[in-house]
Amino acid sequence: MSLSEMTFFERFEADILSGKKTITIRDASEKDYAPGSCVQVSTFEDNRRFCQLRIDSVTALEFEQLSERHAEQENMTLPQLKAVIRDIYPNTDSLYVVAFQLVN
Repeated sequence: MSLSEMTFFERFEADILSGKKTITIRDASEKDYAPGSCVQVSTFEDNRRFCQLRIDSVTALEFEQLSERHAEQENMTLPQLKAVIRDIYPNTDSLYVVAFQLVN
């Protein structure tokens, strides 16, 4: 069964809406998004819906494979990206890159 909703911390909302953030990196519990599907997006903090995204792809990634390209797609530096991921997933090395596009 594919997932049909996604949440983001409020601090990422502006980057998503401006198109500067085009991927999200999640753990295995959030890898079942179907490429080509559209998902409703809400804020993690208060479940406020703010957009729809079309899923382009879901790709497995190990933490040590994080690159400058991933950081660019997240609209941050590589050290920032690694720190954010370690903050959210402190004991997880097997991750998934969910690439998406904003649906207008």
